[in-house]
Amino acid sequence: MEQKDLELIAAQLPHDEELKALWEEHVGFEKILERYSGKAVLSPAEEMEVKEYKKKKLAGKTRIQALLAKYRRQEG
Repeated sequence: MEQKDLELIAAQLPHDEELKALWEEHVGFEKILERYSGKAVLSPAEEMEVKEYKKKKLAGKTRIQALLAKYRRQEG
């Protein structure tokens, strides 16, 4: 994410429970995916898990972006 997005997230986290939950989930998925990326070879089951985590991470990021757009509209 861009720095301005990260700053807006940090500013809104204490006030928005949905954003907080989505952000924590996003960070968790990143950590899981990092562990998989450290492996030289993935089993077929692991490859499927990686795909599922990536889908979930993307869906969450899309929702985060929608919340950030709402906050930007309120600021402007």
